[in-house]
Amino acid sequence: MEQMDSLWLTNPTLAYRDWQAREAAGADRRPFSARSIVQHQAMFEHFRRYLLARGASINSFGADDIDAFWQTADARSYSQATRVRYVKLLDRLCRHLVFSGVRHDNPAAALLAAERWPDREPMPQYLDAAQDARLQAYLQAPGEDLASLRGRAIVAAFLATGITASEARAARLVDLQLDASRPYLFVPAHGPRDARTVHLQEFAVPLLRVWLARRATQPIDGDLLFTLTPEGRPITDMSFGRIVAAALEAIGFTGAEPSPRTLRNTFCRRQLLAGLPRESVSRMLGLASHRTCDRIAATIESEDGNQP
Repeated sequence: MEQMDSLWLTNPTLAYRDWQAREAAGADRRPFSARSIVQHQAMFEHFRRYLLARGASINSFGADDIDAFWQTADARSYSQATRVRYVKLLDRLCRHLVFSGVRHDNPAAALLAAERWPDREPMPQYLDAAQDARLQAYLQAPGEDLASLRGRAIVAAFLATGITASEARAARLVDLQLDASRPYLFVPAHGPRDARTVHLQEFAVPLLRVWLARRATQPIDGDLLFTLTPEGRPITDMSFGRIVAAALEAIGFTGAEPSPRTLRNTFCRRQLLAGLPRESVSRMLGLASHRTCDRIAATIESEDGNQP
């Protein structure tokens, strides 16, 4: 135990990963799922790097550090649910560190008492038709380097297919078929969602073609469509979020959630505005129910009702 405690001071990333694997559990004392563990590790690492840049550490940060974290560009885009998840993570972490003798206090405890899960579903975020057009135009500018081109290709993939972050993370080169009579992205079955083929919106095809050509000339391992490193490491949800947020900031979008989900909602809304039935759009999104389409359609009906 003493060796593990000292690891929190010398290598907190490794300490957190080991703790998650061996001990961490939710409120019902059941171990977290593999997916939750990956998400928690990404959240912890993001917070740890923030502390490092601020000159604080895992064993010394306080309530002021957490308050300042909420003001960072990334955290300002968090939904209420994501903010609650962060507070719960920090509370679990600090309680463990206090128990282990690494910390003397838990600055997240008071925040946990104040934060609440949203009591109703928030209004879905999306780009209106003008913002959608501006983003499509912005994406056509040539990328100056590999990372810039990759970022534009990622945003184009979200905006042109409506896929989720997890689906983009798992997409492979063979899944993107740009030379078909109607270019498409194949999304394999996962969880409760059946496999589906999503035809690409035309604006994204040239950009994705340039990305594939550049991708083929780079020494990138593996067959993932998008990777975080040349070694083929998959892109995290947080990295996707930062890439999308940067593109939306570039076109002046000021919505509360500059994320891949906003682009998914925008794709959905674009199809509904084009007159496609909700059943067809739901299938394009990989959804068994029409609930998401109903919520997005309500935003269109609300705008129509406000027309003079």
